[in-house]
Amino acid sequence: MTRVAPLSVAISTRDRPDALGRCLSALAAGDAVPAQVIVVDQSRDDETRSMLGQARWGTMSVTCIRQEPLGLAASQNTAVASASCPTVAVIDDDCIADRQWLATIESTFASQEELGALTGRVLPLESEGDRVYPVASRTSIVRKDFSGKTVPWPVGGGNNFAVRREWFDRIGGCDERLGPGTPGQGGLDMDLFYRLLREGARIRYEPAALVYHERQTKAGRLARRPMYGHGMGASCVLRLREGDLYALRLLGEWVFFRGRLLGSALLRRQWLAAYEEWLMLGGTLRGVVHGVRDRRPQRGHGPGGS
Repeated sequence: MTRVAPLSVAISTRDRPDALGRCLSALAAGDAVPAQVIVVDQSRDDETRSMLGQARWGTMSVTCIRQEPLGLAASQNTAVASASCPTVAVIDDDCIADRQWLATIESTFASQEELGALTGRVLPLESEGDRVYPVASRTSIVRKDFSGKTVPWPVGGGNNFAVRREWFDRIGGCDERLGPGTPGQGGLDMDLFYRLLREGARIRYEPAALVYHERQTKAGRLARRPMYGHGMGASCVLRLREGDLYALRLLGEWVFFRGRLLGSALLRRQWLAAYEEWLMLGGTLRGVVHGVRDRRPQRGHGPGGS
């Protein structure tokens, strides 16, 4: 019998029943299965709910929570609030977990009691038709620990991470002003990691915690670039408005980082890469403006949210 790991897995989904089914099948085939899987469904129809009602994944328990389309942040907050385990692993519905993904997360947290969160490697799935462009990849094979106020983009990505609920609650969970499905557009994962580090959590990037991410079309990849930048710009301004002056340095580091990539691409005459960085920087500027104008208080989960 497959071993059950004392972890909850959270998956947010919208209108992608086939991808979600593939993701769940991979989880059920792992060396360890989670004690609980929580799917938060913001779909516009009942196809996902119907698929979940008909499919079976062995001994793996899957709970579906239907939610209005409030965005990824609200979905993840709902999933964590519903989790029965003290540690929650998060994976995107268009990802496939490696067989050892959950076992690696379990053993890492068990051996590192002071660890607040963990991120992992993300490699692209095989190409399918015109879906040949990797997105949101994390390819480093070097384990690294992060602590204190630092830039969050080397820490990991939101499509593959795990967090202790006590730390998630302490910072108020995900900021529902940010991320896909909100006017903030992106930046949800970077903002979450930054606030965890700012609060004192230690985060480990563990390359053995591996997932595979669905590729995108060229248009799909390009569409995401300004959204990523927009989210980072908005996040930095929102933190600055809280009185966190380090957020100003964070914004400067981000612009310098993307600007350096733009300059490098231009020197190498890599026009597509240069265009992507231009889109990212333009999105960042618009995100800064959005952050200035967005006067709503943070909405999140736990005592740190509202």
